[in-house]
Amino acid sequence: MQRKLIFATGNPGKLREAKEILREFPFEIISMKEAGIAVEIEETGTSFRENAVLKVEALRKVSQDIIIADDSGLEIDALNKEPGIYSARYLGEDTSYTIKMNHLLERMQHVPEEQRTARFVAAVAAYVPGHGMITVEGVMEGRIGYEIKGIYGFGYDPIFYLPERHCYSAELLPEEKNKISHRAKALNKLAEELKRIPL
Repeated sequence: MQRKLIFATGNPGKLREAKEILREFPFEIISMKEAGIAVEIEETGTSFRENAVLKVEALRKVSQDIIIADDSGLEIDALNKEPGIYSARYLGEDTSYTIKMNHLLERMQHVPEEQRTARFVAAVAAYVPGHGMITVEGVMEGRIGYEIKGIYGFGYDPIFYLPERHCYSAELLPEEKNKISHRAKALNKLAEELKRIPL
């Protein structure tokens, strides 16, 4: 019977990305919902890493499977690293990303190009029964653009401009983004760590 890996997320975009990057491993990657787990996770950490670990610990209480969780967000230098760890909850959890993005663009409207630096940060935590906790982090550097642009990606991708690619993150095809994204970098580091463990 194939081992299961539960990803502590309800975000289909994140789940797809994890399935793609971790496809070489001999386990079935499923969401919390698919695993029948409905636990309330309090994100009380002060960093992306702490929140990722908190999510894993919450699922460890109800599952014996391999568990991974991520916490990620957008840091904008000109706004004192906002929205940061509050990226998903910025302006309220039920607020649409279009509203969140327009609000950030408005706050950034007088910020000059060279000061629009920003990054996506992703921390991934994984618990493998018998082997303990693994934590890794990935970063994608860029700038805040001047408009909402692109049809791919999710979250804040449509306002995140990648100077070296001359396009917005949401203009990248998923397979392209999966090569350079913050979460992809973190998941690839996790994959390297998992290769060292007899699964």
